[in-house]
Amino acid sequence: MSTSKSNHVNQSLAEALWKIYHRPDLSTPLTEAKNLPWDDPHFSERMLREHLDESHGAATRIAAERVAQLDWLWTKLNLAAGMRVLDVTCGPGLYAVELARCGCMVTGVDFSPAAIAYAQDLARSEGLTARCAFMKQDVRRMDLAGTGFDAALFLYGQLAVFTKAEAQALLDHLAQTLRPGGKLCLELLNQDRVDKTRSEWWFTDNTGLWGDRPFLHLGERVWYDEEEVSLERFYIVHLETGQLTEISLSDQTYSVETMTRMLHQAGFAAVDVYPAWDHLPLYDADEWVVYVAQK
Repeated sequence: MSTSKSNHVNQSLAEALWKIYHRPDLSTPLTEAKNLPWDDPHFSERMLREHLDESHGAATRIAAERVAQLDWLWTKLNLAAGMRVLDVTCGPGLYAVELARCGCMVTGVDFSPAAIAYAQDLARSEGLTARCAFMKQDVRRMDLAGTGFDAALFLYGQLAVFTKAEAQALLDHLAQTLRPGGKLCLELLNQDRVDKTRSEWWFTDNTGLWGDRPFLHLGERVWYDEEEVSLERFYIVHLETGQLTEISLSDQTYSVETMTRMLHQAGFAAVDVYPAWDHLPLYDADEWVVYVAQK
């Protein structure tokens, strides 16, 4: 590395570290979060890699667990061949394509370009393009009211990344996408199982979600009791350039009573609640609550 480039990197590293030192205090919730760059092509490729990694279920559950979930969903949502299903935040289409294989007509919506491209390729490779439609779109911007879906999925806690107002608007819209009698399956973290202790951690790596060159990851977590929000803040220092990436992830949690009320407010007549994924054999089942709401 040339002297001038080395000096530039050292200056960038120093600026990054000082910025971390002067980071906003977490005694009150952040007014503006720097969320995951879902629509960034490079980040979405790395996230896709995590979705497809069968060594863990941190992004998408492993295949054996998905099979158990899909069997359960087929029964609880009263699905049958020919029915229309909406998969919100569908990721790489692993649930959507399996439902299509069983005869459903599935529409998937996700913000990640790599995930949508993979879902489209997967449907094509399985000969299921006639039963699958995938849309790259922020789910807060989708306009599918009146489309008459038989069922909708909103899995793996993705509703929690939105504010309460955004969550209510999404539930309202999902109710409008369903036919009378249609069902929504919503999966959210069990509020009682959320880690509410303040913690800090760090690690280094040269490959992963944050990049494929050496980086230092600094993380901290805090719980806001009044707002019922868990906030994780990440600072990633890219060591070869000194570039700093800042990410804040909020998990808006809900009590069963609150979410049931929100679903009724959205227009769902009946809401069934299944703690711990109705005791399916998932490694983290106890951390989740599943709602099946019928319009």
